[in-house]
Amino acid sequence: MREHVLRSGSPEDTRAIGQKVGALLRAGDVVSLTGELGAGKTCFVQGAAEALGVTERVTSPSFILRKDYLGRIPMFHMDVYRLQTLQDVMDIGWDDASDAQRVAFVEWGDAMSQLLPDQHLEIELRVVEDDGFAPGMEPRVIVLRAHGDQWLARLEELVTALAPWEAGG
Repeated sequence: MREHVLRSGSPEDTRAIGQKVGALLRAGDVVSLTGELGAGKTCFVQGAAEALGVTERVTSPSFILRKDYLGRIPMFHMDVYRLQTLQDVMDIGWDDASDAQRVAFVEWGDAMSQLLPDQHLEIELRVVEDDGFAPGMEPRVIVLRAHGDQWLARLEELVTALAPWEAGG
């Protein structure tokens, strides 16, 4: 596993980072999102969905648990925060997410890490106190973790696309 750290100063930055990642996703990719409530997981997915050609409004699946979207690549968006067991995850259609026909986004993916494929991208979003941002900004650290050889090989392309948000840059 290898990771790359980014900084976001606003929801717009987080969406833009999501767009850059989304533009490089392929059918069959699984993206696990972690971070506290309000850290920007859905905001990130909104940007990625736009890059995947989704025209429908993307909202948090917290209460419906999963939502499917059509785009140039179909997308599956799942939130496992309220689920109690791995069987609950299976019951709402996890097998659908891993069918190689769509991109799967899983909010709170760390809660179901045993079900995630060896090859996946993990996105951790953290709210931070940061004097480097102007007043009124909503600073976040976004950590990309490449799991598996396929994602390690693709990470450099992501790093290049995400250079404007490079931590410390």
